[in-house]
Amino acid sequence: MIDEKCNTIHRERGAYMRVIAGSARRLQLKTLDGIDTRPTTDRIKETLFNMIAPYIYDCVFLDLFSGSGGIGIEALSRGAKEAVFVENNPKAMACIKENLKFTRLEKKAVTWNRDVMTALHQMEGKKVFDYIFMDPPYNQKLEQGVLEYLSGSSLVYEDTVIIAEASRETDFSYLDDLGFHLLKEKVYKTNKHVFMEKAGKEEIC
Repeated sequence: MIDEKCNTIHRERGAYMRVIAGSARRLQLKTLDGIDTRPTTDRIKETLFNMIAPYIYDCVFLDLFSGSGGIGIEALSRGAKEAVFVENNPKAMACIKENLKFTRLEKKAVTWNRDVMTALHQMEGKKVFDYIFMDPPYNQKLEQGVLEYLSGSSLVYEDTVIIAEASRETDFSYLDDLGFHLLKEKVYKTNKHVFMEKAGKEEIC
């Protein structure tokens, strides 16, 4: 049975979380109450996907620290071939599964209810992703640990685009040392999206 915290649609900054475009357009998604699963707002999510929309169709998408799954579900709705959701919180994972069922996208989804680093190790040699998105808790340097792992991982192509959502003050000056190229940085009021890859494109939009 889904936890009662997931039985009502949660409002984030005055707006329902919803799918912006694609096959599940306008469907409202459920999230957990509280700050542990801070959802990306609709406005920021729309800005993000406006930048990467031309390349989403038929891609393989990895959503790390998935929360309620809104980013990966948006990718699937817009035509991604597959999305893998990694989320350690079992209550949040229950919401992801309910949202996938509600949007009728569960057949294209794989869910991993475990720690992100454990999941990355277990997927090694089995998956390669076109896009990797991560939205870890802010200011804990979790994104740096993931990038250190991905720098030597077979989970990424040379042109896999990695996107990190982080607080505005988060430092990414170490990217060159890990062999990543900064593609773009989109700064919002309190946070930002940082786009990177091992080599290749000068820009993505």
